[in-house]
Amino acid sequence: MTQESELALLLDEPTPTSKLQSLKDIFAGTIGGVAQVLVGQPFDTTKVRLQSSSNPNTSPIDIIKSLLKNEGPLAFYKGTLLPLIGIGACVSIQFSVNESMKRIFTYYNDGPNKMNSLQFFIAGGAGGFANGFLAGPIEHVRIRLQIQTKSKSNINNNLLYNGPFSVLKHMYSIGGLNTIFRGLGPTLIRESFGIGIYFMTFEALVQNTMQKYNIKRKQVESWKLCTFGGLAGYAMWICCYPIDVIKSKMQTDTLGNWKFKNSIHVVKSILNSPIGWRGFFVGFTPTILRAAPANAATFVAFEWTMRLLD
Repeated sequence: MTQESELALLLDEPTPTSKLQSLKDIFAGTIGGVAQVLVGQPFDTTKVRLQSSSNPNTSPIDIIKSLLKNEGPLAFYKGTLLPLIGIGACVSIQFSVNESMKRIFTYYNDGPNKMNSLQFFIAGGAGGFANGFLAGPIEHVRIRLQIQTKSKSNINNNLLYNGPFSVLKHMYSIGGLNTIFRGLGPTLIRESFGIGIYFMTFEALVQNTMQKYNIKRKQVESWKLCTFGGLAGYAMWICCYPIDVIKSKMQTDTLGNWKFKNSIHVVKSILNSPIGWRGFFVGFTPTILRAAPANAATFVAFEWTMRLLD
């Protein structure tokens, strides 16, 4: 067996259910989430700065130059601590719920490798919906940290927030849990639909490869898994990016002095802006550039961890 085929994708393998299986799913998902954050954080910071910019003509290059000049390269990793823990937990929820749903469908389908695309979409969507309740406040905290600025040349320009717990305390003092969970609605829609598309796309590519070459799932090469993970990330963001913009607009709004009442208000504001419907795709370039490496890293980290645990 080659080194590439050693990286077996275990999602569809018929394994006996054990008390440790869910713990394995959760732990492997956490490792995948950590890899996703480390690879994708600089792209995400650039995206958030674009989405919150008051100048519709700002480009990703402008944001990158400004960050490097005024705040230094470490600014790309602003707000990383909480996502490193939280997104790891979110991805672990995605994978563990998806795995549980797949085992249920496998049982009702009377055997493995008989799931259809709709079932893969439902399994992934369930995982996305479950993690949305955690992803919403985590992303809100991360965004608040990402959009605060401090000039390197002005050491007296103190930041409002010293870290994620400082953000949580400030938001809670302003509006309690309602403020912390602001943007939860579009987050749940994005996660349910987007993660459903995400896993459905990945599974369709894997199943097609298995059928085309008449091989088992564990024989799918690692480079193909990376490619499929990247393409799944593309499919997810292409389908749900406008929803992410709506969420980010709500979560970058002025605390306590809200410009936007709800998601519908955000939609109307974007459509009435000088750039119109194009406002729904502000920051799309860094997001789509992030999709391939971040999601490839997620799947590879998940699979290697699962293989080591087994």
